[in-house]
Amino acid sequence: MNSDRRYPDAVSGPFETPPLEFADREDRSIEITPYDGSEDEFDALVEMYTAFDPSDRAQGIPPGKEARVRSWLEGILADDCLNVIAWDGRTAAGHSTLVPDGDDDFELAIFVLQAYQQAGIGTHLIESLLGYGDEHGITKVWLTVERWNHPAVSLYEKVGFETTGAESFELEMAIRIAAETSDRDSD
Repeated sequence: MNSDRRYPDAVSGPFETPPLEFADREDRSIEITPYDGSEDEFDALVEMYTAFDPSDRAQGIPPGKEARVRSWLEGILADDCLNVIAWDGRTAAGHSTLVPDGDDDFELAIFVLQAYQQAGIGTHLIESLLGYGDEHGITKVWLTVERWNHPAVSLYEKVGFETTGAESFELEMAIRIAAETSDRDSD
């Protein structure tokens, strides 16, 4: 946990909440739903991650071997995490998660299978996850991204993330998605 993490003052959003359906740039009908905890959805995510192109792995995730994928998923699909999945029929095309990192901070991670990248799915996945997070009282979200991953950085900026820190290989980006609780109570 980084208690010195900076967040933008401005609130971004509002964001749509799942479930939602849209046609991606390839005219595929994509539905985004919250993870329901079922064995079928877990297995679909395992299948998605084991098919993940190794060149799209960043910062060591997702893991490559099925046993490691299953163990990793058990952690990020825990009850204190929020997860949404992009479906193309019964195929998991993408997944995004908010993992708690302290009292108010949540780390975002997003993964879209290579065959579904550059089709607008990532934008919908992030925005719906942020809407879902706002609905659950989450106000501050951060992520790290490899600085040379220009498509991802552009996507995060488009949604409202701002760069709040940089290391030699990574950027830290953050977003505020709702007013603090005390601000909500005064409305």
